[in-house]
Amino acid sequence: VQLQASGGGLVQAGGSLTLSCAASGRTFSGLVMGWFRQAPEKERQFVAGISWSGGSAVYADSVRGRFTISRDSAKNTVYLQMNSLKSEDTAVYFCASRKTTVISRNVSQYYYWGQGTQVTVSS
Repeated sequence: VQLQASGGGLVQAGGSLTLSCAASGRTFSGLVMGWFRQAPEKERQFVAGISWSGGSAVYADSVRGRFTISRDSAKNTVYLQMNSLKSEDTAVYFCASRKTTVISRNVSQYYYWGQGTQVTVSS
């Protein structure tokens, strides 16, 4: 599976961005998709995950209520809608996938990774 993340950029605090992650190389179905982020000198952390059907989603406490993860299986794409952005959301955002029905918050349990897209929130 190849994952291509896009949509990052510079936005003011309180603004919005939508990240996209396009998957190719194998069937999109059966894959749990996740978004992670990594700020400078910090460990990569879980942001949100979605089941292969799109019926279940899990969020980190820090983004719940502000971010929404969704997927379009017809387009083999997963999205992360980010609203009410804060300076602490500044990071490189990565999409990842794992072949299972269980959404995991654990970085090590995701096998396929995209290249990352920079999100910078100015205060």
